[in-house]
Amino acid sequence: MTQFYGKTKICYGKDALETLEHLSAKQAFIVTDPFMVKVGFADRIKSHLDRSGIGHSTFDGVEPDPSLETVTKGTLLFLKDQADVVIAIGGGSAIDAAKAIMFFAHKASGGKPKPLLVAIPTTSGTGSEVTAISVVTDKVNEVKIPLNDELLIPDIAILDARFTRTLPPSVTAATGMDVLTHAIEAYTSRGANAFTSIYAEYAIRYVFTYLLRAYRCGDDMEAREMMLLASCMAGMAFNNSGLGITHSIAHSLGGLFHVPHGLANAVVLPYVIRFNSFDVGVKYREIAEMVSLPAATVEEGTASLIQAIHDMNEAMGIPARIGALKIEERIFRDHLDVMSGNVLEDICTAGNPRRPSHDNIRSLLELAW
Repeated sequence: MTQFYGKTKICYGKDALETLEHLSAKQAFIVTDPFMVKVGFADRIKSHLDRSGIGHSTFDGVEPDPSLETVTKGTLLFLKDQADVVIAIGGGSAIDAAKAIMFFAHKASGGKPKPLLVAIPTTSGTGSEVTAISVVTDKVNEVKIPLNDELLIPDIAILDARFTRTLPPSVTAATGMDVLTHAIEAYTSRGANAFTSIYAEYAIRYVFTYLLRAYRCGDDMEAREMMLLASCMAGMAFNNSGLGITHSIAHSLGGLFHVPHGLANAVVLPYVIRFNSFDVGVKYREIAEMVSLPAATVEEGTASLIQAIHDMNEAMGIPARIGALKIEERIFRDHLDVMSGNVLEDICTAGNPRRPSHDNIRSLLELAW
């Protein structure tokens, strides 16, 4: 049986934040990071809650790639606060932390109703506002742990492009390439279906049309809004289809070497497309045709797509190889077997169109170095 599940109510466009004033809640637990507090974004959320008489407290201790320790601390505070809605505002790290906090708190609550979960992304990248996945980091063992459960899917996503306007170009680039990786892997995944392909196709088209515009001019609000929608659409797609080994490798690079997730995806994606090309070359050709690249044959379409991604990366200052990511070569090579094992065990690998072996992954990593 094939299925498509979409749980999240998506609110976007003008006045989307006013959704907060109509929540059926008494006490909100806001999960964010120190920067969101510093620039006043958290205060925007609080003002809407104040207007509707909803009490609130804030946990602003989320760091990039949230750790198990951070999630544990937030969970204990949430249980003490007894809130009935969790509101995440920030990038993928803040949203993932909020999802994990809500999940573990609910499991420990002794049968109380699940708190409402609201996600407000401030980057156009992870799609976490509509997915059943939360990634936390075990910093002791230097590994990222993807959690996957329907309870983790937010009830409401609020998309307000104004929060993304001040993103620096480098973050716009990395998160935007994360969107593209989500969409391409969703389109070619073993679990892809008619519905996921529609969302993935539109996300791919939007990235090729609007990402460079957003990168070159942060005040281009049409580009910002369309990238936010692309991120959400790609999230809807891969939440149902699964992903592939680009993400598995990025998880390992992030866990071991602290490479930002979107940046790792951007660098590795062209190599994975080549690796998978025998199995899903026809789909890569379809993607090339979507964005008006030369694609008279499967081989030409695949090569055109790889080149287009290389060109987009280069235009945004993203390197073409892992070796340019400030990783010491000796340490990288010492960890090749560990990384290969991590990739094979990663939850995303199951969706990859080509079944990889340990040696396949090791060779792919060496090629991408």
